[in-house]
Amino acid sequence: MGGFCQSSLVSTRYHKKREPFMKKLFPCQYLLLFLHILSLFCIQRGSCHSWDGVLITQVDYQGLQAVKHGLEDGGGLLRSWNDTGLDACSGAWIGIKCARGKVIAIQLPWKGLGGYISDKIGGLTALRRLSLHDNAIGGQIPASLGLLRDLRGVYLFNNRFSGAIPPNIGNCFLLQTLDLSNNLLTGSVPFSIANSTRLYRLNLSYNNLTGSIPEGLTGLPSLTFLLLQHNDLSGSIPDTWGGIGDNKSSYQLQTLNFDHNSLSGTIPISLGRLGMLQELDLSDNQLNGSIPEEIGSLSSLQALDLSGNSINGRFPTSLCNLSSLVQLNLEGNYIEDQIPEAIDGLKNLSFLSFSRNLIDGPIPTVIGNIHSLAHLDLSENNLTGAIPDTVENLTSLTYFNVSNNNLSGSVPLILAEKFDPSSFAGNLQLCGYVASAPCPSLHPGTRKLNKKELIVTVAGIVFLFLLLLCTALLSWLFGRRAKSSGKSSADASSGKKTVEDKKEGGGGKLVILDGHLLFTADDLLCATAEIMGKSSFGTVYKATLEDGSQVAVKRLKEKLAKNPKEFEAELTVLGKIQHQNLLALRAYYMGPKGEKLLVFDFMPKGSLAAFLHARGPAANSIAWPTRMNIAMGIARGLHHLHTNAGIIHGNLTSSNTLLDEQTDPKISEYGLSSLMVSDANSDVIATAGAHGYRAPELAKIKKADAKTDVYSLGMIILELVTGKPPGETINGMELRQWVASMSEEEWSNEVFDLELMKDSAVTQEKLVETLKLALRCINSSPVERPEVEQILQQLEEIEPGIAASVAAAEETKDAAPESTDAN
Repeated sequence: MGGFCQSSLVSTRYHKKREPFMKKLFPCQYLLLFLHILSLFCIQRGSCHSWDGVLITQVDYQGLQAVKHGLEDGGGLLRSWNDTGLDACSGAWIGIKCARGKVIAIQLPWKGLGGYISDKIGGLTALRRLSLHDNAIGGQIPASLGLLRDLRGVYLFNNRFSGAIPPNIGNCFLLQTLDLSNNLLTGSVPFSIANSTRLYRLNLSYNNLTGSIPEGLTGLPSLTFLLLQHNDLSGSIPDTWGGIGDNKSSYQLQTLNFDHNSLSGTIPISLGRLGMLQELDLSDNQLNGSIPEEIGSLSSLQALDLSGNSINGRFPTSLCNLSSLVQLNLEGNYIEDQIPEAIDGLKNLSFLSFSRNLIDGPIPTVIGNIHSLAHLDLSENNLTGAIPDTVENLTSLTYFNVSNNNLSGSVPLILAEKFDPSSFAGNLQLCGYVASAPCPSLHPGTRKLNKKELIVTVAGIVFLFLLLLCTALLSWLFGRRAKSSGKSSADASSGKKTVEDKKEGGGGKLVILDGHLLFTADDLLCATAEIMGKSSFGTVYKATLEDGSQVAVKRLKEKLAKNPKEFEAELTVLGKIQHQNLLALRAYYMGPKGEKLLVFDFMPKGSLAAFLHARGPAANSIAWPTRMNIAMGIARGLHHLHTNAGIIHGNLTSSNTLLDEQTDPKISEYGLSSLMVSDANSDVIATAGAHGYRAPELAKIKKADAKTDVYSLGMIILELVTGKPPGETINGMELRQWVASMSEEEWSNEVFDLELMKDSAVTQEKLVETLKLALRCINSSPVERPEVEQILQQLEEIEPGIAASVAAAEETKDAAPESTDAN
């Protein structure tokens, strides 16, 4: 080999001239020197050669250099893109992927990049994926993207791009995803996009686009997500949806969002052909005409929002067949006639609003059969008659409004106690919901008590009589030995126990929501307290009572809570929420000077955040089954909040997820936003963002919803898998940025918690599947995040054994009281 190196690479004459230098080299080092010189030569001749044998063409090298010069890289992440082209395709250049010397992917999301994209990117003829989302890149989107025939995915959302969308983008016939949302784009939606027949996702929302919706989009058989909301589109919605003939069955559209535009005309009848449609949002436009009966054939539809238009006519009876519907919003239109008696066909409905329409007639009694209903708004219509007693069957109801109608009669007692008087105002003949509008008693035509109210009234009288009798007997037996620190009464309708504190002038009130707790206001106020933490709502203490028992007490910040009546009404609702993965509210105290205390169970293992990140070096590792049990428990608790309690958490983090003695999770801080004024809730959103749990859309809309909760849940799952807190920076990036910056092929042991890599109970496949699920949850596009129920289902599919053991434990717990009684 040595002879070959010398005879082939070095002539005799050259060897003699450079003899001192050559004597310092071994023969094969000549070969290495030659390769180095050759690699530089190749740059000029059309290709480069790196030391590990990966080639990059001259055109691609120049294209990458042009892209680099156009971008502003304050963090210095593009320093790896050197000026020699060496190692460009070996993985050394951050964000670059190659195949056979050609660049196939540029992936630089969440890198803090500015500047613009050079039009010379069109020279990267093999480019398949361009992912630069969540940066601050501006300028126009290069027209040269239309030259990239292999382009499959363009992810430029959450930037500052301006100007028009290149009309020739439709030349990318293999394009599957085009996401340009949340930019400053103007002009129209290019009609050429319809040429991309493989298009799966088109998201141009939150821009300043004008013009009409291209009719060609209605015939794309692979299109699943079409999002054009929050633009200034005009004209009518095309009426050619769903294809014709055999093409209808292959049409995949699931999400169609055109809300907050200037669209006019009628709702297309052909929308009824989209058999797989799950979400249809046409709200806040200028649509008129009636709702087509054909919409009632969308058996998969879960959300229908037509609010804020000029729709007239009657409510189609066919819509009552949509048994999968969860949200129906028709407020702010001109819908007339009566609500159909078949409305209870919407058996899974959680949100229903007919507010601000022209609906008349009575409220159907069958509405009480929709037991999942949490939000019911019938305000500002022409409804007549009484509020049906069947509404009391809606135990999940957290919002109810029938104000400004022509209703009459007495408001059912439970509704009057649960909801604010503003929910009933504007009905001149409605009574019993406020002291200034009492119902007449001994007067002809007075409403008779129904059976339930009669039972409650009689039981209350009997109970009060027995209580007075027992009090008299105890006073006679024990005299002055009886404890006189407070007086107790019971509310027969709600089961609450109230103790009024008479200490230092009195005026305080302790309300116990759980009959198992036995303590007085004095016991609570005199307990030994230890600060456990602080939040936007207030300070949390561990309180040790005189008998040695411990509770957690949250002292709410002063002047941030609602007025006492609203405050207590909301607490009554929260006190009824019971779930094994939710921290139950046990009692509350309202002091004479405005102080407000909430009492919860004390969780001995503290928060999930401390459990994961604040352990000492000698602490035991956290096993994979434990982590998955925690993830499933949080998902179950959040699902109960969304579907059964109708509550959005809004501030879900690992810090307010607590662990009991068995390390089962209990979500805390839920529903507290309903107790506070709006300024306090804004602070909560800001705090969640500071800790890395806030969904990106909250920066604009400032209102939490189910999908923002899903984002927070995704961050917690990511936290469990990686072992790193969301607020921690890794290589200058936040946790979500760091994980998302790595492609699926690059997920290595570095991504996952080292403890899990040593755990025999988990495989690499399970880790990857869980990580993928977390990344779906924190997708910047809310509509692409899964529902909580889907998250729980996928977690249980990853670890069915853990899911089965939890289910068995719950069955045992439910059966325990029966076996005790039997014994």
